[in-house]
Amino acid sequence: MARNAEKAMTALARFRQAQLEDGKVKERRPFLASECNELPKAERWRRQIISEISKKVAQIQNAGLGEFKIRDLNDEINKLLREKGHWEIRIKELGGPDYARVGPRMLDHEGKEVPGNRGYKYFGAAKDLPGVRELFEKEPLPPPRKTRAELMKDIDAEYYGYRDEDDGVLVPLEQEYEKQVLAEAVERWKAEKEARLAGEEAGDKEEVEEEEYIYAVQEDESDEETGEPMDGEEGSQKFIAHVPVPSQKEIEEALVRRKKMELLQKYASETLMAQSEEAKTLLGL
Repeated sequence: MARNAEKAMTALARFRQAQLEDGKVKERRPFLASECNELPKAERWRRQIISEISKKVAQIQNAGLGEFKIRDLNDEINKLLREKGHWEIRIKELGGPDYARVGPRMLDHEGKEVPGNRGYKYFGAAKDLPGVRELFEKEPLPPPRKTRAELMKDIDAEYYGYRDEDDGVLVPLEQEYEKQVLAEAVERWKAEKEARLAGEEAGDKEEVEEEEYIYAVQEDESDEETGEPMDGEEGSQKFIAHVPVPSQKEIEEALVRRKKMELLQKYASETLMAQSEEAKTLLGL
């Protein structure tokens, strides 16, 4: 390995030493803008960043660099843009101009933001990368809706079906189908009627066979429960009378009494009614 003395004699070491002696050492840009407390230096670092951005924007215009190189350049440009913004804020804090408001925006206008992704921009050939081109494609506008007046222009009698029978084809078809439907309905009605009549006849026969004459009286019943035979033909059916049945004369007398009472209540006064009741009591009626 070379000794330290030999390393010190190399051309790079001697050039570095000469720069230190002349005071022309190139100062590095601070990593954080807040570390700079001098306004001239802050403006110098901002101009340096703008110069780097311009170079990289010119490089990214070349579509032959390859997809990965273009993506890396685009990421570096966005990083420098963010750094430029930090330095502009620091310059404003140190009392300098507000470049965010009055400064040129040529570099920002060259980039294009993806809708919904504010901040990240695509420059040059990066806008034509696979997967990026589709992000910038706008959806086609929906067709304009027709107004009510435009819709009414196409509406006439034919729209409502008033001219469907003018061709002479629909009416014969409808008549034929109507006859067919009527014939089917008549056949179905006849079949249902026959089935219904057959069911009724069978039901009547069963009822006649099963029905029992409830008024029949057995011959071996006692004489007390057996009533008088009905007037008419000899050998007619006998019935049992469980309650006393009034005769025709008794019914007529009851109706006359009821009619008298209704007339007295309607026309006689209470005094007359009381006298009548008293007279009936004295007479024992």
